[in-house]
Amino acid sequence: MRRVTLFVNGSARNGKVVAVYGTLSDLLSVASNKLGIKATSVYNGKGGLIDDIALIRDDDVLFVCEGEPFIDPQTDGRAQEELTGSHTDWLTLNVGGRYFTTTRSTLVNKEPDSMLAHMFKDKDAWGNKQDPRGAFLIDRSPEYFEPILNYLRHGQLIVNDGINLLGSSALFVGVLEEARFFGIDSLIEHLEVAIKNSQPAEDHSPISRKEFVRFLLATPTKSELRCQGLNFSGADLSRLDLRYINFKMANLSRCNLAHANLCCANLERADLSGSVLDCANLQGVKMLCSNAEGASLKGCNFEDPSGLKANLEGEFLPGVDMEGSQMTGINLRVATLKNAKLKNCNLRGATLAGTDLENCDLSGCDLQEANLRGSNVKGAIFEEMLTPLHMSQSVR
Repeated sequence: MRRVTLFVNGSARNGKVVAVYGTLSDLLSVASNKLGIKATSVYNGKGGLIDDIALIRDDDVLFVCEGEPFIDPQTDGRAQEELTGSHTDWLTLNVGGRYFTTTRSTLVNKEPDSMLAHMFKDKDAWGNKQDPRGAFLIDRSPEYFEPILNYLRHGQLIVNDGINLLGSSALFVGVLEEARFFGIDSLIEHLEVAIKNSQPAEDHSPISRKEFVRFLLATPTKSELRCQGLNFSGADLSRLDLRYINFKMANLSRCNLAHANLCCANLERADLSGSVLDCANLQGVKMLCSNAEGASLKGCNFEDPSGLKANLEGEFLPGVDMEGSQMTGINLRVATLKNAKLKNCNLRGATLAGTDLENCDLSGCDLQEANLRGSNVKGAIFEEMLTPLHMSQSVR
C-alpha cells in the first residue's frame, strides 16, 4: 500500500497523509474530503500534472488544486508571504469560494473610509480569517463583488467580458447592496443615479385590439383575466368574448364594445364615458360607481334567465342612451341617469330607489314592480307606458 502527503495547491501547511488505492478519481475524492476543496487535478512538487495513479510513488508530496494552475509553495514561510502580502503589496481574497488577487493599495486608497480599507489597511487589525491557502475569507457573493473590485481598480463599472454595468440592469440591485455593505460611498451614489436613469418611462399608451386578442386567446373563458386599471381608451373591442374579465378601474373611455359579451364582467369604477356598448350582453355585470357619461347602450341585455342581476348601483350615467335595453331586476339604486334616454326599456322589478331620473325619457318602458322610492323624476317623460305607474312605487 502506498501513502502520500496531500497539500492544497500553493500551500505547505495543514497537509494530510492518505492511502493511495483505486483510480485517480478515487484519490481526488479522498483529497476533496480531507482538504475541504473540490479537487480536480494533482501536481507533484515540481509542478508536473499527474494523470495516472501509477505515476505516484510511496511517500510522494502532492499538491491538489481546483482547476487553477500549479502554485509553487517552495517554503512554508515564503508561500505565506506571497499569499498574505506580508512582504509585498499583493493580497488574495476568497470571496464566496472564488479567488481574487489584488493589491492592498487598491482596497485602501480609493475609498479610505470603506470597510475594505479598514480590513486591510493595517495587518491583522481586524483578525481576518484565512483559508488553507492563506487567502482572506469574505463571505459575500463573488458575482457582485467583482464589479466593486474593478471599480476600486480603475473607477469604472465594468462586469464580465467587458460589459458596462450600466447596460446590465440585472446586476444593479445586487451590486448596490454590496457597495452599501462595504461602504463604497462614491459607487453607491453612482449606482443610485444609474438605476434611476435606467428605469423605463411610464407607458400609459392604450392597449390595442390586436394586443388584447392575444391575451384572450390564451385565457380560458371562465378565467378572470386581470385587466384592472389598464388603459383601453379608444380601443375597438366590439363582438369579443369578454366574459368574467376584471376591468375594475380600467379606462374604457370611447371604446367600441358593441355586441361584446360582457357577461359577469367586473366594470366597477371603470371609465366608460363616450363608449359604445350597443347590443352588448351585460348579464350579471358589475358596474358599481363606474362612469358611463354620454355612453350608448342601445338594445343591451342585462337580463339573466338564471336570476343573476346586473348591479349598476351608484353608476354615473348622465345623457346615456339605453333605448330598448332588457333590464329586468337591474340594480340602479342611487345611480345618476339625468337626461338619459330609456325609451322602450324593460325595467320590470328594477331597483331605482334614490336614482336621479331628472329629464329622463322613459316613454314606452315597462316599470311593473319597479322600485322608484326616493327617486328624482322631475321633468321625466312617462308617455305610452306599458303598465301604469303606481304612486306607491315613487313615494318614499
